[in-house]
Amino acid sequence: MKLNTNTKMKRALTSAYLSMFCAELSVIFRSGIALGDGVRVLLADADKDGKVVLQSLLDELSKGKPFSAAIENSGYFPTHMIGVVKAGEKTGRTVEMLKALSEYYDRLDRLSVTLKNAVFFPLVLIAVIIGVILILITQVLPIFNDVFGRHGARMSSLADSFMRFGQWLSGASLIIAVVLCVLLAAALILRLVPSIRAGAAKMLRDRFGGFGIFGEMASYHFLSVMTLSVESGLKIKEAVELASAVSGGAKAIDKKNTECLKLIGEGATLADAMGGAGILTPREAQMLNFGARGGETDLTMAEIAFRKERNLLDRINRLIGRVEPALIILISAIVGIVLLSVMAPLLGILSSIG
Repeated sequence: MKLNTNTKMKRALTSAYLSMFCAELSVIFRSGIALGDGVRVLLADADKDGKVVLQSLLDELSKGKPFSAAIENSGYFPTHMIGVVKAGEKTGRTVEMLKALSEYYDRLDRLSVTLKNAVFFPLVLIAVIIGVILILITQVLPIFNDVFGRHGARMSSLADSFMRFGQWLSGASLIIAVVLCVLLAAALILRLVPSIRAGAAKMLRDRFGGFGIFGEMASYHFLSVMTLSVESGLKIKEAVELASAVSGGAKAIDKKNTECLKLIGEGATLADAMGGAGILTPREAQMLNFGARGGETDLTMAEIAFRKERNLLDRINRLIGRVEPALIILISAIVGIVLLSVMAPLLGILSSIG
């Protein structure tokens, strides 16, 4: 079976949508309802964007196309989903593959939400820190400085330095506003122009996608798609090509995937190829070797993927657990230093009055 891994999608569908879609389709297949009739029912209750996708699918089904050809020609569905469905149709396991795809996309959605939260909450805390500091040095400290001046006292040198920095920021407010507007415009362009967004994403993947959490996520994607592909009946080489297309994009990851394909072409077993390419650790490769000897390659890969997902979630949660307290301590320390530098002269004034 030939897989086209270069198919361009009209619009990327979310993992949450794909999970629900695959679950709904598996129920339709199990119920014995004609696929076209089932899609019409889904179309009637879909939102505006969903109607576009389902109508495109229905148009292809109305031409007498099989389900795999219909989702491929519609242009909305990812390559690995098409490949798994095609293999499922050939082996008579379409329902099982749709259910497995639904579970895969559901896990992918939860992982994506966790990762976004890991980035979002620290950014919010950083914004709060910057806002509090700006208010202190541009609004609060000048008031204290005037009060001290009327009583013949001066703020500490540290507080005075903070206040001068705040005055400089106030003087440069126009420049700062222009920079912020430029950054906002750039963010809007990235959001609204798919080609620019794709180019920026590719640049970031090339630079950071093969390392740390992102490298582990790519390895998890590779294993998850391999599990689905092998379970659906795809040949090993085709499964690796499909998994490479899904997990690739970063130079370091593409290098591993290419090496894996090369080793398989030279006659290496799947476990040895994935281990030799660095996709699996030596321990994981040995585990896959044992599973392959027992005829449970797909189950073993599913277990390894599950462990990688759990380790990835644990790593993200640990990162959040370290960053958030650190930021809270930082803002508490900065506010405390500023207040202490102001309170010391204030206490001197109060003691002289008393």
